[in-house]
Amino acid sequence: MSVLRAARSPELPPLPTVVVPLGSVEQHGPHLPLGTDTTVACAVAEAAVDELGDLLLAPALAYGASGEHEGFPGTISLGTEALTGLLVEYGRSAGRWAGRLLVVNGHGGNLEALRSAVPLLRQEGRDVAWFPCGVPGGDAHAGRTETSLLLHVEPRTVREDLAEPGETTPIGALLPRLRAEGVAGVSPNGVLGDPTGASAGEGAVLLAGMVDRLVGAVRTWRVDPAGRLLG
Repeated sequence: MSVLRAARSPELPPLPTVVVPLGSVEQHGPHLPLGTDTTVACAVAEAAVDELGDLLLAPALAYGASGEHEGFPGTISLGTEALTGLLVEYGRSAGRWAGRLLVVNGHGGNLEALRSAVPLLRQEGRDVAWFPCGVPGGDAHAGRTETSLLLHVEPRTVREDLAEPGETTPIGALLPRLRAEGVAGVSPNGVLGDPTGASAGEGAVLLAGMVDRLVGAVRTWRVDPAGRLLG
């Protein structure tokens, strides 16, 4: 990890790229911890920084916009408006000394805030982008995908004895009900998917895929109008 300096001279290397994981504190069914999204974002960001080398890994932003999960105890949501403001001020502050800022996002509910905050920061002349920790074809929430990832990254936090299927309808078909009723109205146990068959081995493969996509995206650094780093 690079060492930050308060003053610079022409002999110093270019301004650093800062990588900050963004997650959430929300229910993940009876078998996964509240910080699942933050754990995944941290694992992806840390592995990418290790591979790429001269980047700065910042402490995670552990709270996000999780209003759809507030029907379950343990969920703490900042809401989209507050999260947008936090990201804007974070980017402005980091931009005083960093050359680039990359937000590695582990929670889908944060997307609206990212799509508002990051383009604004870019319009202000700051080189900011965000990258999603997505798995193509993965289930939506606390199912096989996230359970496998946690079994690989933090196995002691997974209660496999409590793992059970939830609502398995594809997320696209569920969205109208999710917006109207929240997760609790759609899935009484808070799971959108089926953790059956999850394994640490599968989690290792899924994590490696996300890290590879992130590393490739950082190297090319192409940003779309919504502020997303393409890769």
